[in-house]
Amino acid sequence: MSNSPFAAASLPDDAIELGRIQEAWGIKGWVRVLPHSADTSALFETSEWFLQPPEARFARGFSAFSGVVRIGVAEIKAHSDGIVARLEGLDDRTGAEALKGVRINVPRSAFPATPDGEYYWVDLIGLDVVNREGLHMGVVRDLMPTGPNSVLVMEYTDTVDGQEQTVERMIPFVGAYVDDVDLKARRITVDWQPDY
Repeated sequence: MSNSPFAAASLPDDAIELGRIQEAWGIKGWVRVLPHSADTSALFETSEWFLQPPEARFARGFSAFSGVVRIGVAEIKAHSDGIVARLEGLDDRTGAEALKGVRINVPRSAFPATPDGEYYWVDLIGLDVVNREGLHMGVVRDLMPTGPNSVLVMEYTDTVDGQEQTVERMIPFVGAYVDDVDLKARRITVDWQPDY
C-alpha cells in the first residue's frame, strides 16, 4: 500500500493474540474481526493494535506489510453476529481486503481492569488447580463456554493400563466449585474430587 497506515513496531513482551481480521466489511476500509474469545472487551478498549501477518499456511499472496506493525483503531463496534472495526489510515475496501487473516495482538497491560471475582481467560491458562485437600487436579489448558458459565479444561498425568498418559478433566468455573483464584501464586483452589 502506498502511504501505508502501518508503523513498524516490535511485539510487546506481554502481547496476547486476541483475534484475526476475517475479511473486508463494506467499501470504506472497515474489517470484520474474528475474536478468539467470547470476552472481547480488550479489543474494544484499546486504541491501537499490533498486527502480524497471517500464519504461513494462510499467508499465500499476503503483501500488506511484513513483520509486526502498529495501527490505531479509529472505530470498533458490535455488528449483528460479530465485530467490525475501522483502522486509522485505511479508507477503502481494497486496503481492507489485503488484511485478510492478519493476527491482532494487544498488550496484556492495556486490558481494562476486571471487577473482583472476574478474570480474563488468558490469565487462567496455565494455572495449577488443587482441591481443598491439596491434591493436584491439573493445569488449566483452556476454558470452554457453555452458555451461562464457563468450564475449566485441565490436563493432568494419570496411569492408564500401566502407561502414563495425559488426561483431561473439566470443572465448572462457578462459585459452587471454585473457592479461590490466586493469580500471583498461579493457583486455583476448588471443591472437587478426582473421582467426580
